[in-house]
Amino acid sequence: MISLMVAHDPNHVIGKDNQLPWHIPGDLAYFKKHTIGKGMVMGRNTFESIGRPLPKRRNVVVTRNKQYTAQGADITHNLSDAIELAREQHEEVMVIGGEQIFREALKVADRLYITLVHQAFEGDTFFPEYGREWKLVSESERHYSNGIPYSYLVYERSGGQTGD
Repeated sequence: MISLMVAHDPNHVIGKDNQLPWHIPGDLAYFKKHTIGKGMVMGRNTFESIGRPLPKRRNVVVTRNKQYTAQGADITHNLSDAIELAREQHEEVMVIGGEQIFREALKVADRLYITLVHQAFEGDTFFPEYGREWKLVSESERHYSNGIPYSYLVYERSGGQTGD
């Protein structure tokens, strides 16, 4: 199973200057809960914005730079290789960003874990539009952190091509 995990605002903003535009501790805990023990695929910018490999997860980084190395992470040069590497030991592969990786992975994803931030932020990085092929299967109540409202949504692909 290929899952995308993202937090975005109503305008699909996911980042600004290679950082999250908000600080929501509850979302960080949700992210950890759903990625621990899984293969995690991310682009180089996302990996560098995190600053280190995340523990108890297989960190797979996609980059076009053939010379790139990162201690504690597996390096690949395209998304399909990254997914296959993450799948070697994990039933669910979590794709965690950034924008280019999400655009490509959305085509083959089975599930979306979305933290919907119910407040608009300025940003320079966006999550792609997802449409009618996605069915909402779970929605949390609204939470608040630092005055920022957010909720957790889970979508599953309702038909068509998937990553399985």
